Amino acid sequence: MSSSNPSSKEAASESKETKPAPAPQPAAVAPQPAKKRSPKLIIGVVLGVVVLFFAGRALIESMSIVSTDDAYVNSHVTFVAPRVEGQVAKVLVDDNNRVHAGQLLVALDPEPYQKEVDIKQAAVDVATADVVAADASVHALIGQTRSARFKLDQAIDQVHNQVALVHANVASLDSAKATLTLAQEEFDRAKKLLESKVTSSEEFDQKQAALSVAKAQYNQALENVHESRVALGLPVEPENGGDLAQIPDKVDQTAPAVRAALGELMQDAAQLNVTTSSYNLTPEEVIKEFYNRDPSHDIDKIYEQIIKDAPTIKQAQAKLESAQKDLAQAQLNLSYCNIVSEIDGVVTRRNVNPGNNVQVGQSLMAVRSLNEIWVDANFKETQLSKLRIGQPVDLETDVYGTKKTFKGRISGFTMGTGSTLALLPAQNATGNFVKVVQRLPVRIDVLDYDPDKDILFVGTSVTPKVHIRDEPTGPNAGGFLQPYTIQPAVTSGSTSVGAQTRTANP
Repeated sequence: MSSSNPSSKEAASESKETKPAPAPQPAAVAPQPAKKRSPKLIIGVVLGVVVLFFAGRALIESMSIVSTDDAYVNSHVTFVAPRVEGQVAKVLVDDNNRVHAGQLLVALDPEPYQKEVDIKQAAVDVATADVVAADASVHALIGQTRSARFKLDQAIDQVHNQVALVHANVASLDSAKATLTLAQEEFDRAKKLLESKVTSSEEFDQKQAALSVAKAQYNQALENVHESRVALGLPVEPENGGDLAQIPDKVDQTAPAVRAALGELMQDAAQLNVTTSSYNLTPEEVIKEFYNRDPSHDIDKIYEQIIKDAPTIKQAQAKLESAQKDLAQAQLNLSYCNIVSEIDGVVTRRNVNPGNNVQVGQSLMAVRSLNEIWVDANFKETQLSKLRIGQPVDLETDVYGTKKTFKGRISGFTMGTGSTLALLPAQNATGNFVKVVQRLPVRIDVLDYDPDKDILFVGTSVTPKVHIRDEPTGPNAGGFLQPYTIQPAVTSGSTSVGAQTRTANP
C-alpha cells in the first residue's frame, strides 16, 4: 500500500540481510472458548416469567373472582340462663367443654320446687273429690226434679178429679134444688089446707120442717159447688149468671195447684241449668219443650246431657282444671332446675359456681355452635354488582393457610352497611361529609363442613374468593333477596293464625 510506513520496510530488509528466516511451521488452531451466559440474565428471565405468571393469574382472577380480606368466621351463640331462681347445686361443665343438645349443664336445688309440686298435687286431689261430690249432687237434683215432675202430674190428676167433683156437686145441687122445690110446694099446700081446717097442725109442722131441711141441703150443695170451683181457681159464680158446671178449657193447665207444682219443678230444674223459653208456658208446653232437647225424645240422653252441662259439675271441673294447670306449672318449674344445653356446641364464658344464688334470665354461660358456621364477608360496595345469592366461594383461612380450602355459597346480603346499622350512625347532613367506600356484610354458608375433621374457629380471618362467572345454584339462586318467610299455621281453639304463603321475587 502506498500509505505504508518506510521505516518498517527498512527494518525488515535489514533483518533479512543479517539472518536468514527459518521455515514456517504450521501452527495448531486453538478452539474458541464458549461464551458463558450471565447469571443475572437468567435470574432476570426467571423473575420476568414469574412476574408474568402472577400478573396473568391476577388478571384472570380479577375478571372471574371477587375477593376481600375483611371476612371472619361466625356462628350462633346460645346464652344459658335459668328459667327459675334458686341456689346452684352442681355445675357439670367448664369452658371449652363440648356438649350435646339436652346435656345437663347446671343443676339447681330442687327441694323448694318439689314441695310446691306436693302442695299442688294435694289441691288436685281435693278438686277431684269435689268433682265426684258435684256429680253425686247433680244426680240427687235430677231425682228431686223427677219427683217434682211426678208431683206436677199428680196436681193435674187432682185437677181432673176436682173438675169431676164440681160436676158431682152441681148434680147434688140440682137434686137439692128439686127437693127444695117439692118441699116448698108441699109446704104451700099444707098451709092452705091448714087455713081451711082440712089438715092438722101436726102435719103442717112436718111440711114446714121438711122445707127447712130442703133449704139447708140446697145451701150446702151450693156451698160445695162454690168450694170446688174456687179450688180450680174459678170464680164462685160464673160471669153473667152462667152455668155453675161450666169450666174453661185447659183448666188442668192453669189451676193454682198445677201452677204451684210447675213452679217447684222449674225451681229444681233451674239448678240443673234447665230453663224454659218463657215463664208463661203451660205444664204441657214445658214438658214438650223438655223432650224436644233430644230429636228422638230419649229421656236418658236428655239427662246425660243435663248432667254434663250442670253448673255444679262445670264449676267443680273448672276448679279441677285450674288445679291441674297449677300442678303442671309446678312440675315444669321443678324440671327447670335442670339447666340443659339447647344446641350442640362448645361451652364458653362460664361464670357460675356451686352455691351461687341465680335469678331468672341471669347469664350463666354461653354455648357456641360447631355445626351452624358461616362467614361474614364485608365486600366493598363497588364489588356488590357482581355478587348474587348462590355463587360458589372458595374460603381460605389464615389458620390453615393454603393447605385447606373450604367450599362455600353466598346465602344472603345484609340490608345495610355497618355505618347505618351502628348504635350511633353517621350524620351526613352537617355539610362536612367525606365520601368513604362502604362495606356491606355478605353471608357465606360453609358447605359440607365437618367440625370433627377441620374446625373453623369463630372470629378467625377468612379470605373468600367468589367465582362470579360460575352459575349460581341452590335456593334463591341469582337474586339479592330471599323469599318471604313462611310461618307455620298456629291453631288456637278454632282459629288458625300466622300462615303466610307469599313469595318475593329474587
